[in-house]
Amino acid sequence: MKKKSVILLLLFMISCEKNKIVKETTENRDSLTTNTNIFSKIAEDKQKKYESQKIKNLNSKYYTKFDTVLINNENDFSLKLSKQDFNKIVDNHPEFFDELIQSPDITYRNFGADFSSEAGQDQYYNLYAYFLAQENGVEKNARHRKKLIRIYSAINSIFAYLANGGTFFGHQQSRLVADAEYAVYLHSESDNNQSKDEYDVSKQKKLYIQSLRQMIDDEVKIDKESTEQEKKERIQKLNEFVNEADLLITNLFYLRCAQHFQYHYY
Repeated sequence: MKKKSVILLLLFMISCEKNKIVKETTENRDSLTTNTNIFSKIAEDKQKKYESQKIKNLNSKYYTKFDTVLINNENDFSLKLSKQDFNKIVDNHPEFFDELIQSPDITYRNFGADFSSEAGQDQYYNLYAYFLAQENGVEKNARHRKKLIRIYSAINSIFAYLANGGTFFGHQQSRLVADAEYAVYLHSESDNNQSKDEYDVSKQKKLYIQSLRQMIDDEVKIDKESTEQEKKERIQKLNEFVNEADLLITNLFYLRCAQHFQYHYY
């Protein structure tokens, strides 16, 4: 009996010692893991800082040397920035200078957090258009840019007039320059690939213009608050915007841009 008790005591002591070793091993491993995680985090932070500084150095060529920069466009949007503020935007928004540019909506959604208000979003879209225009060529693509802005403005005006106005359309008028510039970017080789636009799109354009006029007639017809004379005058005014678009849509590129802009936003 005594011998059995001694054996049990020895087994208990061995078990305790084993548990102690396992515990110490686990603690050491956890400590090592924690230290490794800390070192990994430090290394990761340093890498991010390095990459950020590298991007800043690459984009520093976009810095302005002037005391102030005035950003304006055909839509009468105007934004005046100090040298410090302009260069800070260059540092904080490398997405404006990416090799592959995304649409203004996607770019704003991913990177425009510090331009969160409606007015701030207007500014972001115009900054997007400003920097992309430098890449596209301000003078080189001036014709495409101006025509697209006028086409988009006409379409926006149609829907604004049908809805009796609203803040959405006002902000859209400020932002559509970004959509126009992005279309220019996608079509940057258009001058060297005119064959894409050589086939006759007159029938397609006719159907598109007819669809706008039909929509106007249908929408005005269900207006129960206007007299027949007011409806007639309203249709006439709306068709002036359609006439503007009809005049400006001269090839497949402009037709596709008009259709995409309309169906995407309205």
